[in-house]
Amino acid sequence: MAAVEVGDCKNDSDGLSEAESNSEELISTTENTADVTWKDLGLVDAICSACEQLKWKAPTKIQRESIPLALQGKDIIGLAETGSGKTAAFALPVLQALLETPQRYFALVLTPTRELAFQISEQFEALGSSIGVKCAVIVGGMDMMSQALVLAKKPHVLIATPGRLVDHLENTKGFNLRALKFLIMDEADRILNMDFEVELTKILKVIPRERRTMLFSATMTKKVQKLQRASLHDPVKVEVSTKYQTVDKLQQYYVFIPVKFKDVYLVHILNEMAGNSFMIFCSTCNNTIRTALMLRNLGFTAVPLHGQMSQNKRLAALTKFKAKNRSILISTDVASRGLDIPHVDVVVNFDIPTHSKDYIHRVGRTARAGRSGVAITFVTQYDVELYQRIEHLIGKQLPLYKVEEDEVMVLQERVAEAQRVAKMEMKDIVDKKGKRKKGEDGDDDDTEGASGVRKRLKSNKNRKNKNK
Repeated sequence: MAAVEVGDCKNDSDGLSEAESNSEELISTTENTADVTWKDLGLVDAICSACEQLKWKAPTKIQRESIPLALQGKDIIGLAETGSGKTAAFALPVLQALLETPQRYFALVLTPTRELAFQISEQFEALGSSIGVKCAVIVGGMDMMSQALVLAKKPHVLIATPGRLVDHLENTKGFNLRALKFLIMDEADRILNMDFEVELTKILKVIPRERRTMLFSATMTKKVQKLQRASLHDPVKVEVSTKYQTVDKLQQYYVFIPVKFKDVYLVHILNEMAGNSFMIFCSTCNNTIRTALMLRNLGFTAVPLHGQMSQNKRLAALTKFKAKNRSILISTDVASRGLDIPHVDVVVNFDIPTHSKDYIHRVGRTARAGRSGVAITFVTQYDVELYQRIEHLIGKQLPLYKVEEDEVMVLQERVAEAQRVAKMEMKDIVDKKGKRKKGEDGDDDDTEGASGVRKRLKSNKNRKNKNK
């Protein structure tokens, strides 16, 4: 059995008294848990068969440790590396509790990003399909009226981003969460952060104090004040990774390059590792669009994803990448947390993350559920301190990714031309946006207008037609 030691949050607190500090049991897992089945965790047959239908052979570490405790009615703080099955760790106990006492507006799952909300909803629906669970995704960027109609049908599980949920609580007639039984925060450290402070305060005011609360993330805040805001009641902390960890099967490297040659090195790596599926992380929305246009002009099938795109376009970009119609997804940190796209082979940190914890989430998009993967971080002369913080956080020094400089510089001319064309296309996009504000229509997000990608998509079509 896992060793259990009882402690409290006092060590992490910002000078809080012992009485104010939540007590918690710290569960550190051991490997002696082979051959544990879903039934052994205390799940009923209907839920076990749902797991088997999804071809989940056995529970993961975080599921083995947290599900039995959740079924006993405990509040939980769950900490496990990305790709370890955290969604099912909270979804399964919620579904079992819902089976025992069916009720509308039974559980609320809060997430920091819209894409993650849709993904969690898919998992709930897949697990609850045989028992008729109804879910609703309430996120920004979508029509409020159609969401209000969905809420009027009173779904069992709500998956929401905090801002849009507050909009509905304040403006949608007849909608309230006074009977809520479960509150779950996925990527809880982001939700408990200052970004969502106002919204979270409003939500916590209108949901019952007598409820069950679960917080899950790969990186968790240590400040007790923040954790207390979630109103946990004697929580159990389930930790299956003692420090900030990345999974064992992830090969991590860094490349040290002058900032002006970043694009050239990126193109070289994409050529060298052709045939793989890539996620490239940039720090700004503009840089994702610029990089996508540049790569398209070189014939790569790249699609951007960023917070300024409309929600439908964001979902469309994600769908194209998931369906393998595009081999490269270029994104800001909206895609760094929680997204489960099984076929991602390589993660490239084109711009180094400002917050070291975001590195853990970004590289966690690959090497998920036992698969292997590669992560390469670009470090320029301006990024050394940020990079050292990342190495300090993960507790290891990364090896250098070897590249032949001569081979890279051969590409310089072609890349410079693609950069020039991308710059012109960016200017067109800005002009189109201006026109649209004046009332004309402009479609600027996932422009397939870049000449290189048009040629490639055309030749693929012709090849398919010949093969028929």
